Amino acid sequence: MKPTLFIFAKAPRLGKVKTRLAADIGHVHAVRIYRAMTAKILREMQDPRWDTVLYMTPDKYVDANFGGLWPNHIQRLEQCAGGLSERTAMLFTGKGSVIAIGTDIPAMKRADIAQGFKALRHNAAVIGPAKDGGFYLIGLKTPAPPGLFDKIRWSHPETRADMCAAIDGSVAFLRELEDVDDLASLIRYYS
Repeated sequence: MKPTLFIFAKAPRLGKVKTRLAADIGHVHAVRIYRAMTAKILREMQDPRWDTVLYMTPDKYVDANFGGLWPNHIQRLEQCAGGLSERTAMLFTGKGSVIAIGTDIPAMKRADIAQGFKALRHNAAVIGPAKDGGFYLIGLKTPAPPGLFDKIRWSHPETRADMCAAIDGSVAFLRELEDVDDLASLIRYYS
């Protein structure tokens, strides 16, 4: 069975994506940056060694491609209802290794995903740490235990620590990368 890579993505709509970045540079520029980062991630992360699935929202855009931004050949799955904990937990209910990523780490490479799946051969989980205290990648040998994501403080300096504390078993870590959420992190990424 091939492992699966899920890519969280939002439809690139004005005022609905990169809202913290938009507060610094405006919604039009934030959407442009979001589209560029999403396109880069979707191009870079496809590989015959794993199945790639676009885990998208909102569901009314399931058939949209946004001028080719969401390639038609990539399998799509609508995000389930609920908060980030529920939407993430849904990905880790089947058998086989699963990695989930977002689209706001432009420095992430296909090699990071390959290293993540390799780490899951000998570890219960793999985490790609983000410089802000969160993570850009979470991978598990599924299925995840019930409630694994329930006590995670998302978008918090302790998000990664919460996740590590919740995982029962060994955790492998990938390289630390910049999560582009605001102007300061965007400047750091380009520095």
